[in-house]
Amino acid sequence: MDKYVDLVDYLKRETRDDFYLDLEEIEEIIGQPLPKSAYNYPAYWFPSDTHYSANLIAECGFKISTDLKNKRLRLIRGGTVVVKPQVSSDKPKRVRTYQRKENVPEPSNELVDHYLRKWDNLEDYSSQEEAVNRVFRDYNSNKELENILIKCSILNDFYSTNIFKIYPVAKHIQSLNIDTRLKDGDPTLVDEIAKITIGGKTKNFYSFASKFCSHHNQLDFPIYDSYVHKVLKYYRNVDRFYDFEENDLKVYPKFKNILIEFRSFYKLDKYNLKELDKYLWQFGKEYFPNNY
Repeated sequence: MDKYVDLVDYLKRETRDDFYLDLEEIEEIIGQPLPKSAYNYPAYWFPSDTHYSANLIAECGFKISTDLKNKRLRLIRGGTVVVKPQVSSDKPKRVRTYQRKENVPEPSNELVDHYLRKWDNLEDYSSQEEAVNRVFRDYNSNKELENILIKCSILNDFYSTNIFKIYPVAKHIQSLNIDTRLKDGDPTLVDEIAKITIGGKTKNFYSFASKFCSHHNQLDFPIYDSYVHKVLKYYRNVDRFYDFEENDLKVYPKFKNILIEFRSFYKLDKYNLKELDKYLWQFGKEYFPNNY
């Protein structure tokens, strides 16, 4: 994209190792407005296959820390030692103690590669998922209720999401006008799809909603399920890769950010979120099975 040539040139000439760059400054450099998601969602600034501007900044040698409250980014050159200020507090720190399981390996590139190869050999599951993906490609639009009904029915059957009344769920999704937000990777969409009132009772089809969005845009919508939940909770406890409450895993923008922090902490940056999906689901199923 030619509009980003000036941004690349600006960063290559930059001599500071740690500095803030206002989003308005970026707009001035590239000569046009940034999309709304750049101002609203930290995930927009995480490098991925669909985040071109974040990729370019990373390729110029900078790590990005978002400060969207103040409409700016903090850019830190790779290799720079960042000293975090000590924050005094009268509130005692909560210290988690958790025994590492001897048989549970630490995340690594070799481990992820192992499970990705294993995934390719899961002929029944991978073939079924590709069939689901084909349906989502053929019935991509969410303006027509019939399209949504077909996709919801197939997801509910394939993943056993236990939704007993598909029609109100499909009507709810249709009312949200989601196609642009799916394309943009808007993480707040998952929670909006998940929460629905049926027969006077509020339901939260959270895992289903993450799957519905993921099959439209796999690179921006990682799937939430109980296995991934257990894996992230375990490594938070034993390695403290990121400080979060367990309930944060049930708030989708936070869940996605936790996954990205997990990827960064264990130096798994070469894998996209869909590849992490495949690894975490299989790993969780093997080491943290559900007890029915």
